[in-house]
Amino acid sequence: MAKAPKPADKPAASQTQRATQQLRDMILTNRLPAGSNHLETELAEMLGMSRTPVREATLVLESQGLLKVRPRRGVQILTLSPEDMTEIYQILTELESLAAELVAAKKLSAAKLAPLDRALERMEKSLDDNDREAWAAADEEFHATLVNLSGNSRLAAIVSTYNDQVRRARNLTLFIRPLPRASNEDHARLMEALRDGDAERARELHRQHRMRAKTTLIALLEKHGFHQV
Repeated sequence: MAKAPKPADKPAASQTQRATQQLRDMILTNRLPAGSNHLETELAEMLGMSRTPVREATLVLESQGLLKVRPRRGVQILTLSPEDMTEIYQILTELESLAAELVAAKKLSAAKLAPLDRALERMEKSLDDNDREAWAAADEEFHATLVNLSGNSRLAAIVSTYNDQVRRARNLTLFIRPLPRASNEDHARLMEALRDGDAERARELHRQHRMRAKTTLIALLEKHGFHQV
């Protein structure tokens, strides 16, 4: 009886994707802290894989602004400076405000807006439960859903390029910021504008919300001494 063929090894591309995702998660959750240095062999051992996919993954993450590859010295996890986040929020504020305007102008049905309502409900419950991590996940879902509902794929693609940095900053400051009740109130007001189909009001409400979020985040980064590497 012929032996069954052995399963083929995973393609190198798959290993690189896995390494990229795992390293990204470790950076975003600060298991690889900002400013820390790591040898390629160390990272490969952490992930339980060879150095080649790890090396390729670090190049991907370098292009996304999460780390710096230093030849023969491994990698350095980049810090989140107030200057970096100011620039990112300037872009996201305008793009997400445009998304809010586009969604409101569509005058979507209650069923179409339901994912936003559900995310906001989870945000409220999370604060009632004093579960900041659950709040952050629901808040992220709200923003991602809003952008996707705009129907503008190019806008969504640009926003997604900055999401890792925003998520990382939020994780870094999540437990040192005031309880985000005001943020939930901003989202509730935005939902009213979306249901009313008031595009101009939706854009301005979300713009003000993002500007307040930027002010809070930058103040925390400056207070706790984050700076560029």
